[in-house]
Amino acid sequence: MLSIDGPIGVFDSGYGGLTILRGIRKLLPQYDYIYLGDNARAPYGNRSFDIVYQFTLEAVNELFSRGCPLVIIACNTASAKALRSIQQRNLPGIDPTRRVLGVIRPTVEVLGQLSSGGHVGVFGTPGTIASQSYDIEIAKLYPDFVTTGQPCPMWVPLVENKEADGPGADYFVHKYISRLLEADPKIDSVVLGCTHYPLLINKIRQYMPAGIRIIEQGDIVAASLSDYLQRHPRMESRLTRGGTVEYLTTENPEKFNDLAALFMQSEVNASRL
Repeated sequence: MLSIDGPIGVFDSGYGGLTILRGIRKLLPQYDYIYLGDNARAPYGNRSFDIVYQFTLEAVNELFSRGCPLVIIACNTASAKALRSIQQRNLPGIDPTRRVLGVIRPTVEVLGQLSSGGHVGVFGTPGTIASQSYDIEIAKLYPDFVTTGQPCPMWVPLVENKEADGPGADYFVHKYISRLLEADPKIDSVVLGCTHYPLLINKIRQYMPAGIRIIEQGDIVAASLSDYLQRHPRMESRLTRGGTVEYLTTENPEKFNDLAALFMQSEVNASRL
């Protein structure tokens, strides 16, 4: 099969993956990128495994059709519910030379360096927490760790309605942090297991007790991707280097641009898929 040169594809159900894209572009600005947000069907957090798998596979195929040899699923829910099936069931038949990577495994791999006592909390969407993907991956690498998940169904709506700094955020951030620490008072590190949650970081820091490490994914996934490309020079050689980024959304582009600018901290100009 002919190898295709092209950009790195980055997919998310909505806006949150932009925090991953921002981290990746900060570390690896030389490559071209296509970001695809399935905003018209977001959020994925409460959807069934089958539906998330179907939607994610459609997005991966779309990015492949636009020439991406490598796709990052920059969404914890999609990584939890769809990544493995796509890697094992679909990719060999679509194009075994292409790759699809997620965000959960890279995050888990660094916990051994970041957790001081082996008690880890995970904030995530109901779908991510219900999948127990973090629990399973952490148990594989660190069998002595204790993992406690806390679903945060209100955090994504707060971010997407631009209420991340409002009083509603105070209530729900405090509520979910309290629930997590009641479940395991020994927690020493907390993973922000949804790519929207960095936009709540000021409130999370405000209510998180001192001494508990807050782990964001953007820089971690970027460092993991950089390491991956160093270990896979054939894939790295297929990536085009124009330093560009193209934004695609299944929603209204003007609506996307407005909120995406918050995530990227710069102007965004998207096209509708």
